[in-house]
Amino acid sequence: QHYFIQSNLSMAEAATNKRNKKKRELTNEQKEELKEAFELFDSDKDGIIDYHELKVAMKALGFDAKKPEVLKLLKEYDRDGSGNLYWDDFFDIMKEKMLNRSPEEEVRKAFKLFDDEGAGKISLRNLRRVARELGETMSDDELRAMIDEFDTSGSGEIDLNRFMSIMLGDD
Repeated sequence: QHYFIQSNLSMAEAATNKRNKKKRELTNEQKEELKEAFELFDSDKDGIIDYHELKVAMKALGFDAKKPEVLKLLKEYDRDGSGNLYWDDFFDIMKEKMLNRSPEEEVRKAFKLFDDEGAGKISLRNLRRVARELGETMSDDELRAMIDEFDTSGSGEIDLNRFMSIMLGDD
């Protein structure tokens, strides 16, 4: 059940990246995620992406880049002055961004996905909604057991600090 949360949020990768900073390599899963994003947003399937495709691909990968940043990247990596990026360029850009992600910041973002009301806690209702969105069919008893397993305060909810320690393996 704990794996359900971690696998769906890719937090194991974030923790792995933190431990392997010297290695500075993406996992095979991360490389595949980049390839899929490139192929998905290369809408005309010509092996290159333009400004709009890059911006959408970055957002889909969890990077909310503003227009000036995207334009700067295009200018920096544009080989032929066409305003487009090839797969290798996209991979280099996104590899660097992914390797420089802060695991703590990623966990905070994941927490906000659960805590859609901004209450600062993950409730049974929040967990039920996320499970449903991810296509998981779990009973309330199973979901409650997940919360109970990690709820050290007895509140029936998981706060950000507890979520951080669960996801980053500081238990």
